[in-house]
Amino acid sequence: MSKSEQRQAIEELVYRSCLALDARDYQAFLSLCEPDFRYTVTTHSPEIRREMVWLDHDRKGMETLFANLPRHNSDHSPITRHATVYTVTANGKAAEVISALQVFRTQLDGGATELFAVGRFHDTVRLDTVKLAKRVVRLETRQLGYGHHIPF
Repeated sequence: MSKSEQRQAIEELVYRSCLALDARDYQAFLSLCEPDFRYTVTTHSPEIRREMVWLDHDRKGMETLFANLPRHNSDHSPITRHATVYTVTANGKAAEVISALQVFRTQLDGGATELFAVGRFHDTVRLDTVKLAKRVVRLETRQLGYGHHIPF
């Protein structure tokens, strides 16, 4: 696979992960992930001058989270993820990928759409399978309100 074909496959992986989560098709999302996949959501709080980890799960933990979503008191407003792949740095058997992330929420009552969250994906992609080995969602937004249990 040429370098440009490799980058195209990685970009498609990132975009397919967003489409799967937008559609709440969690099995499709998990099919894009390696068996040892790890998913983390982090942010920095200037108020407490510390890094915060809001979510940290392995693949089994993600499966459990997705299975339990119907039991949560959640905001059912649809969210739409928009990712733009910035950099792909291959290093042997994996690539480190940084993408911008904007998340939009469309309210069920009235249909107004607003910017909900901003951050970056820091993905590790296995090159032999072109699947996610790790995703760290690094958020700038720190106030998400209540009822948002669906990962970004």
